[in-house]
Amino acid sequence: MFFNTLMLAVRDIKRNVMRSVLTILGIIIGVGSVITMVTIGSGTTIQVTGQIAEMGSNVLLIMPGKRMGPIQTSRAPLFDIKDTYAIENDVASITAIAPVCTHEAIAVVGNQNWATLVVGSTREYFDVRSWDLAAGRIFEESEVLNGQTVCLVGSTICKNLFDGDVPLDRTIRLGNVSCRIIGVLTSKGQSTIGIDQDDLIILPLPTVQRRFTGNNDVSLIEVSVKEGHSTSKVASNIDSLMRERRHLSVSQENDFSIMDMTEVSDMFANTTKVMTAMLSAVAGVSLLVGGIGIMNIMLVSVTERTREIGIRMAIGAMEHEVMMQFLVEAVVLASFGGLIGIILALAGSFWLTILLNIPFIINVELIVMAFVFSAAVGVIFGYFPALKAARLNPIDALRHE
Repeated sequence: MFFNTLMLAVRDIKRNVMRSVLTILGIIIGVGSVITMVTIGSGTTIQVTGQIAEMGSNVLLIMPGKRMGPIQTSRAPLFDIKDTYAIENDVASITAIAPVCTHEAIAVVGNQNWATLVVGSTREYFDVRSWDLAAGRIFEESEVLNGQTVCLVGSTICKNLFDGDVPLDRTIRLGNVSCRIIGVLTSKGQSTIGIDQDDLIILPLPTVQRRFTGNNDVSLIEVSVKEGHSTSKVASNIDSLMRERRHLSVSQENDFSIMDMTEVSDMFANTTKVMTAMLSAVAGVSLLVGGIGIMNIMLVSVTERTREIGIRMAIGAMEHEVMMQFLVEAVVLASFGGLIGIILALAGSFWLTILLNIPFIINVELIVMAFVFSAAVGVIFGYFPALKAARLNPIDALRHE
């Protein structure tokens, strides 16, 4: 019985293929948009949290001036190495601390050159950043203290200046300073804001201060907090210490910022979820529009097939059988639209994830829910036209031209 009803529904849909396609267009767009938005949002969230986890979720970044996210909104005096010592000695629950200063330079190897970032820091920098080596070694303590011209390079430097080779013990010139390469860093790829994390050369802090910046300033202090300890509590203790060291009165605002990477990770994840939910809600309106379209076309179909309905009822078809015929037709239309929307969404999401360089995450539960919801739209919006068809008077229906 149900199979015959299904075949009748498919036959009637095939009679007006173009009209059926236009009818389910809203369902296709709605289902496709929701799945695409959620897939892209999930991939973005996983990428962001993964990048922050690589840096260390228990890391605090202390920067001079006020900031809004990664953007500096006001300037202030930089730190010095004594601030690093004070934090290390006076704040508990710290596993490693690394002072950082940076300088932009042109790296030259033979007749090739590349504009890059020179980073000056200590051995602890690699612990704080959880940055492993692909080859070679990190600085010796004596090399840091003596400010020797040794360096570690990122994979982008290897690719652009050494044709992808491992350049251990080779020399690279930064301005008028020649450095011996003692190590190659593992690749970390692009950051969340699109910066190439592998496009850098790391030297001992005193070397960069003496040979490049010409001062003892520290532009960033990175702190790694012990596992299981509260990063917010450590940040609060550092805040109090730095206010005291920078002689800020109670009425004065901080002229430095402390960024908790745990909070940053949560903020990015929550922001992505909110944006995904908002875009999905907007896309979901298409499902409502598609449902109204199905109801409209089914009402037209009932009017067109009034005489057919009258004949069926005259030869013994029951009201519930007529109602089932039109209800199944509406559900088939909506389900077919949902299926097409799912296929297009997966194809589109796969292409977008490649383009945006984010993970492609298939949410099976979401796909099943989208298909069930599209079928439910057919039931809800097909019920009234099916009920109207079932309640037609057979005699009036037979008289209809």
